[in-house]
Amino acid sequence: MGATLNISDAQRDVRTVFVGGFAGQLVSSAVWFLSAALSTWQSHKAAIFALAVGGMFIFPLTQLILRLMGRPASLPKGHPMNALAMQIAFTLPLNLPLVAAATAYRVNWFYPAFMIVVGTHYLPFIFLYGMPQFGVLGGLLIGAGLAIGLYMQSFLSLGAWLTAAFLLIFAFIGRRVAVRDGN
Repeated sequence: MGATLNISDAQRDVRTVFVGGFAGQLVSSAVWFLSAALSTWQSHKAAIFALAVGGMFIFPLTQLILRLMGRPASLPKGHPMNALAMQIAFTLPLNLPLVAAATAYRVNWFYPAFMIVVGTHYLPFIFLYGMPQFGVLGGLLIGAGLAIGLYMQSFLSLGAWLTAAFLLIFAFIGRRVAVRDGN
């Protein structure tokens, strides 16, 4: 039989390469801040477009930032977490039709629906990175998305501002965890 898989070592590799999610969440936060600003001071249509289109560039921009930081931009070929990372990556775009349906029904559900999708997308990161902090981030996004969607729909951009802030804060929390682990 081949080499045994040590899950904690594989998770440490993910934390090391992606610096605890720092670069990806930093880019995601910037996209959400742009959308929030457009929603607040421009138009909801421009804000929705910015988040949808900007979201397509999160992974390539994350890789660019990692390279600029002098780090590898991906896990090595054949790494045991590559397949899981790919599966997790596709959960978000595959749920966008649900966001579109919610938005078509009520435009003020755009951000709350997107927050729930992004929050659930982060839950498997708990295992991928070996970091329970992603459960807190996911829970905050899901809970805030539900609360805004149910009780504060008239504040369209609130969800975008909160999501941008949560992502920024958790970028630095993830970085701290990765650095503390010696990564």
